[in-house]
Amino acid sequence: QVQLVESGGGLVQAGGSLRLSCAASGRTFSSYGMGWFRQAPGKEREFVAAIIWSGSTTYYADSVKGRFTISRDGAKNTVFLQMNSLEPEDTAVYYCAGNLRSGGYYVRFTTNYDYWGQGTQVIVSS
Repeated sequence: QVQLVESGGGLVQAGGSLRLSCAASGRTFSSYGMGWFRQAPGKEREFVAAIIWSGSTTYYADSVKGRFTISRDGAKNTVFLQMNSLEPEDTAVYYCAGNLRSGGYYVRFTTNYDYWGQGTQVIVSS
């Protein structure tokens, strides 16, 4: 079993920054890539960013492109999401997703991942 544990959420003013972390543990973890999703109250879970483990190819939702950066520490099986210039619309629970099966167009679909963290709350005040 693989566990994904997120951390780094919190309350921040608009224009501020937060850095989320997701650490993978459990049985030997081998993944094509990992991703971040978010879910605001009353809305569906939506794709934020993904990274391919080898080569570090990254993907972003249009709404966060230029403001968020996904990165990874392969040695520690950890993925990060640096969030800058935060807006109230970024308020959501952010989820780490593991074991991405395929890249490209498919990184945006929740069904393309096998493991999920418990989520970390991000609140951006105006």
